[in-house]
Amino acid sequence: MSQTLNETPLGSRLHIGIFGRRNAGKSSLINALTNQEAAIVSEVPGTTTDPVRKAMEIQPLGPVVIIDTAGIDDTSVLGEARVRHTLRVLERTDLALLVLDPQAGVDRYEDDLADRITGANVPLIAVVNKRDLGLDDGALVAWAVRRGVPLARCSAKTGEGIDIVKSVLVKHAPSGWIMPTILGDLIRPGDAVVLVVPVDKAAPKGRLILPQVMTIRDIIDNDAYSIVVKERELRHCLSTLNRRPALVVTDSQALLKASADTPAEVPFTSFSILFGRYKGDLEALARGARAVDDLRPGDKVLIAEACTHHPVADAIGQVQIPRWLRQHVGGELDFTWVAGQDYPADLSPYRLIVHCGGCMINRQEMLSRINRAQRAGTPIVNYGVLLARIHGVIERALKPFPLALLAYGHEEDAWLPTGLPLAAPR
Repeated sequence: MSQTLNETPLGSRLHIGIFGRRNAGKSSLINALTNQEAAIVSEVPGTTTDPVRKAMEIQPLGPVVIIDTAGIDDTSVLGEARVRHTLRVLERTDLALLVLDPQAGVDRYEDDLADRITGANVPLIAVVNKRDLGLDDGALVAWAVRRGVPLARCSAKTGEGIDIVKSVLVKHAPSGWIMPTILGDLIRPGDAVVLVVPVDKAAPKGRLILPQVMTIRDIIDNDAYSIVVKERELRHCLSTLNRRPALVVTDSQALLKASADTPAEVPFTSFSILFGRYKGDLEALARGARAVDDLRPGDKVLIAEACTHHPVADAIGQVQIPRWLRQHVGGELDFTWVAGQDYPADLSPYRLIVHCGGCMINRQEMLSRINRAQRAGTPIVNYGVLLARIHGVIERALKPFPLALLAYGHEEDAWLPTGLPLAAPR
C-alpha cells in the first residue's frame, strides 16, 4: 500500500466505534459528527449492513476513524452475521459510543454490548439520541448512571448537543492516547538514518510502500534526516558518510545483503521489526520466532495479512515464507492463508501464526490478534522477525530493542541484567 506524506494512515488514527440498535440513529450521529453524509440514513431498519469507516479530525484528539456498525438487535439469519461483524469491530476500537434510543429503551442488547466493551478494557460513552422528539429518557440516564458510563444527550437530526458529544468524547478518550513512535526513541535530532528500500513489485509505480513513507515521516518529526538507497547502493552510501549513521533500516527482503554491507558497530534492523513494536508487542513476536524450531512436517501454520492487495509473483507471504519454512523443517507443512479481517476465531489448531507487519490495521487490532494467539497457546511472529530468524541475523536486528532480544534468547522468566541499555520509554 502507498501513502503520501501529508495523510495520517488509518492504522495510526484513534478508532471510535459507534454501536447500538437498528434505527437508534448511529449513521445520523456519524453524519452529525463529521458534518457530512458519511453514512446512509434511512427509516428502514438494518440499512447499515457492514461496518463503514470515515476518517476525520476531532481536536484536540487529532486524526480519528469513526466506524458505523450494524444494529445489535437484528435477529434475522443475515442479521446474525451482521452482528458478528459488529462485534469484531470491537477488536479495533479504541473508544466506543453506544447510541441509546428513547423509543426502544434499554435491555439485554445494551447490557450485553456494554459488558463486552468494558470487558475488552475499551472506554465507553453512552449517547442518548433523538432529543428532538421530546421523549422521556430517564430510564436511559438511570441505566448509564448504574453502569458508571459517561452520558451525553443530543439530536443527530437537528445537531442539538453534538458539540457536547464531542467534548465528552475528548474528555473520556484513552488517557494520553498517542501512537508510539516508530523509531524516534532510537535517534536524536541531527542524526542520519539510512533506509534500504528495494523497488517493491507491490508498490504502484513512482511510490513507496506505507511503512517506508511512515518511517520517513517519523524521522522528519524527530528532527533527524533520512538517506534512502536501494540495496545495491548501501555499501557505497555508508562509505561516503563522514560520520556513522544512527541506524540502518532495511526492507526484510534485503536483510542478508543489507546486514553484510552494514558495519557491525552500526545499529541495524528492518521496517517490519520496527512495525512489530509500533503496532503490536515486539517481545511476544520475538518469543514466537523461537517456535520455528518446534515445527514438524505436517504442522498447521496460519499466514495472516491485514491488507487485501492482489499478490504478486513470488509474494513474500504466499510463496517465499512457506518455501523457507518447508526447507527449515525438511518437509511439507499445512498452510492456511487469510487476508483483511478474516482472522480465524479458533487459533488453537495452529502450531505457528505468521502475521504481516500490520501497517493497514490499528494498534488495538494488532494487539488483539496477538492476545488471542496467546490465549490459544499459539506462538505468533511477524514477517520481519521471522525472516531475520530464518536468515540468521535476528540477534543483530533485535539488538536495538534489548527486551525483545531478551525475549527471543531466553525463557520468559529470564532476569534483565542490571545496566542493560534500554530504549527510551514510548
